[in-house]
Amino acid sequence: MMELQWENQTIIREFVLLGFGDLQEFLQILLFFLLLIIYVMTMAGNILIIVLVVTDPHLHTSMYFFLGNLSFLEVCYTSTIWPRMLASFMTGNRAIPVYTCIMQFWVFGSLVATECYLFSAMSYDRYVAICKPLHYLTIMNKQVCLFLVAASWFCGFVENAVLIVFVFQLTFCGHNEIEHFFCDYTPIIQLSCTDTYKAQLALTVLGSVCTFPSFMFTIASYVNIIMAILRIPSKTGRKKAFSTCSSHLLVISVFYGTIIIVYVLPKTEMLKELNKVFSVFYTVLTPLVNPLIYSLRNKEVKEAWRRILCKRKTWLG
Repeated sequence: MMELQWENQTIIREFVLLGFGDLQEFLQILLFFLLLIIYVMTMAGNILIIVLVVTDPHLHTSMYFFLGNLSFLEVCYTSTIWPRMLASFMTGNRAIPVYTCIMQFWVFGSLVATECYLFSAMSYDRYVAICKPLHYLTIMNKQVCLFLVAASWFCGFVENAVLIVFVFQLTFCGHNEIEHFFCDYTPIIQLSCTDTYKAQLALTVLGSVCTFPSFMFTIASYVNIIMAILRIPSKTGRKKAFSTCSSHLLVISVFYGTIIIVYVLPKTEMLKELNKVFSVFYTVLTPLVNPLIYSLRNKEVKEAWRRILCKRKTWLG
């Protein structure tokens, strides 16, 4: 393993995550329990979706195949950050080994990039289902769904592997405090005492490639979906479909918007100060609300949950 050195004298073996700053003990306890509740709710909602999609044959469709993958992804990247962060609240130990920190970013960053592509695949699936219903089963067959999901995961991890290569080319100096609550790319490279231009350029280029095309494709899909919804003759059906579509668009816009601000836009002083705030949206809000927005409100999911409960009552009876 390569060693991170400063002038061949000081070897940095760990970073210190400053988290949310030095809060009063009461506020730390309050924040810990708030984050713990959010983490438990996030994990419970997403794991429930995975279980229902895997066990209920009625949900073995392309739409729920994508939703099951989305929930699995949320479970993975939530678990990449939250357990370590909650443990630091309990123990007061904010130190994290350098290579553990870099691996945390690689896994988390890869999962975030994967989610960008997965949202595009899901929007295309909904577009075909609503705008081309007669050709839906032909277009969105099993092979196409598997390809879209596999491509999303592959591209997400490969892109972030490139960023990690640039991180390992940097030399880190004596300052080892990261002004963040998890190991993110920009806060890490800001600790380097060598030129970070190439590393920052790689983030901007790869971040743009990951976010802008998929965001525009997703928006275009939903614009076509909304146009199709407006042609629905039933006012009640039109209102229900538009409500679902607008909630999807809101969550997607918040997710892509904060990702673009944090990883793509030039780092002005104001954005540097707000990056931690924006990061809360895609690390806390999105994994929490996605199960509710995309799955738990669906009639099919409610019926699947009812069938499982009925089977359990039968077994217990």
